[in-house]
Amino acid sequence: MTFGTPHPLHRLMLDDVRGAQKMLSGVARTTALEGSRHLSSLVGAPVLLKCENLQRTGSFKLRGAYVRIAGLRPEEKAAGVVAASAGNHAQGVALASQLLGVRATVFMPVGAPLPKVAATRDYGAEVRLQGHVVDETLAAAQEYARETGAVFIHPFDHPDVIVGQGTVGLEILEQCPEVRTIVVGIGGGGLAAGIGLAVKSVRPDVRIIGVQAEGAAAYPPSLAAGHPVVVESLVTMADGIKVGRPGDVPFGLVQEYVDEVRTVSEDALSSALLLCLERAKLVVEPAGASPVAALLSDPTSFRGPVVAVLSGGNVDPLLLQRILRHGMAAAGRYLSLRLRVADRPGALATLLAVLTVVDANVLDVSHVRTDPRLGLTEVEVELHLETKGLEHCREVEAALRDAGYLVLA
Repeated sequence: MTFGTPHPLHRLMLDDVRGAQKMLSGVARTTALEGSRHLSSLVGAPVLLKCENLQRTGSFKLRGAYVRIAGLRPEEKAAGVVAASAGNHAQGVALASQLLGVRATVFMPVGAPLPKVAATRDYGAEVRLQGHVVDETLAAAQEYARETGAVFIHPFDHPDVIVGQGTVGLEILEQCPEVRTIVVGIGGGGLAAGIGLAVKSVRPDVRIIGVQAEGAAAYPPSLAAGHPVVVESLVTMADGIKVGRPGDVPFGLVQEYVDEVRTVSEDALSSALLLCLERAKLVVEPAGASPVAALLSDPTSFRGPVVAVLSGGNVDPLLLQRILRHGMAAAGRYLSLRLRVADRPGALATLLAVLTVVDANVLDVSHVRTDPRLGLTEVEVELHLETKGLEHCREVEAALRDAGYLVLA
């Protein structure tokens, strides 16, 4: 294959991925494969984490972006490149362009997290904030490409991008030759398609499992229909896999090489992110934690050794704070309650004494006295508590009810 030229899917082969691996030597890191004793105990077999969150730019996206841009003809490189992204692809294109001496313009949504905007600029790209959703940003980037002649670099729907992402699969086989299952998040499908192509060409017995968020799962209906279909409503914290339609190029490869696509809940995603942070000491974004979420959701259904691909770690600190609180609540480590008490001196102290007995740590207390549903002698108290698990949460609620309090939520 000659990088940079269109070619049909059947020409994408293992040698293409190996060629991409040589091209990426000295550019992309060979990321670590870290064992997880906690996940291994749940699954009943060795579980290893492929840490693409520690890749340059914080995600696997550099691999595909570099291979795509490196394969452009000289006149295309001279015209520059343009991309649209809210984060990971933007940074991958920016750094790849900087390394190759190509001018890059990256369109990002107006509300894109400031750390991602700053990082993209630091890698040398011109950033233009346009559009309030990714579709609007994508349209602006494509219009810019038509007007200027810059080459549009798609985040997943191009063969060069797919073979670049497939180098993750080659590394997994080198680092864990005995692997039996690889779990990877799916958005547009470029990473899963590349890993599937690389791994199945060498080890057809390895099971490849894709993971999507329940609120943004375009692949299950598309696979059922036999062609990419559009999912209109996308609701998930995992913006890295929040894609409404599979890419045409990766879809055929996912059909051929990915054995199964599962979906995971928002609770599972936040719990997985919390586990990566607490147990593995790894900062992972929600999309990157989706394979771990799948392991937590049905741990005994995987053949080991299992490799879970942590695809990225670029998470906005403010979002991380909210996700961690959500994850703690899902794990029974954080409990929010509203209840009504008598509006008289000493009532709050009496309430807190009940919580002291059941060893619940009070993080925050707020009062509401103006709700028309309250009686003249009532006050509503909202409590935020640190708890020790789901059983402890039930114990706290039972103790409050036994003490005569009306627990509203």
